[in-house]
Amino acid sequence: MLSIVRQSLHSALIAISCALALGASAAMADTPPREALHGTSVERRAMALLDRAVAHIEATGEAGTAAFNHGPAFIDRDLYAYALKTDGSFLASGGGSAALVGQNVLNEVDLNGKPFFREIIEQAKAFGAGRVEYRWFNPADARGEPKVAVFRAVGDVIVAAGYYPPRATAMQAKVLLRDAVTAMAANPAAALEHFQRLNGPFIRDDLYVFVVRLADGIFLAHGATPSLVGTNSYELIGPDGHHIVRRMAEIARKAQDGETEYAWRNPVSGKVETKHTYFKTVGDTLVAVGYYRR
Repeated sequence: MLSIVRQSLHSALIAISCALALGASAAMADTPPREALHGTSVERRAMALLDRAVAHIEATGEAGTAAFNHGPAFIDRDLYAYALKTDGSFLASGGGSAALVGQNVLNEVDLNGKPFFREIIEQAKAFGAGRVEYRWFNPADARGEPKVAVFRAVGDVIVAAGYYPPRATAMQAKVLLRDAVTAMAANPAAALEHFQRLNGPFIRDDLYVFVVRLADGIFLAHGATPSLVGTNSYELIGPDGHHIVRRMAEIARKAQDGETEYAWRNPVSGKVETKHTYFKTVGDTLVAVGYYRR
């Protein structure tokens, strides 16, 4: 019975987390982006790693956390498992936080001064599992970046895994647009289907394709929010009061391609961020891909 209650609480917490993340940008679309429902590739990897680590601790107890320090089973490329206790004692880590092993991290803060370990512990005590966002040093690019910790309690041991939400670059956006334009020119019907295929080549974390019919502004495809398909993109108004897609179309009709910048919801972070979008016309359609600026 306890395990059933805990699973229910865990599911409820995840649902609440998604709702909070999406709430800030509800005006952008009526339904959440598909990444919020299915998880990004890196998030799925983190959850798989967490599942393995939790199963290990359930079988071996607190002593088993030592395996996180050196066990390859608990390291997945840039991801690693770590563990702490509900009293703040940091038990083990397979990554950069290994320097904290043996310390009490209740008062440890992130780069913005947020006591995120304390928040992890509070959620673990209340719900048995959770998700906490914080800002941490990213060794991959030597700067502070937003990071997400997913965790689960096994008795008084909290097992966790963290990941940096991925962000595409301007070059990656241009390359994806080039590929999308080629696909649309070759077979429009097949391309529109591929643009919305969750595990296909045209959805890469926070990078996706959207296509609009120039004559009336109707969305023909949207990789992040399929529910927009069939709606009028020309009616979308950004926080600055401009008609976002209508402005793209006006530029494209004169020059066949272009770029613009506006505020839009990032499907990975769930937050409204500055997006830089590149677009081209293919026949009677506008094909676009944008990336989110840091």
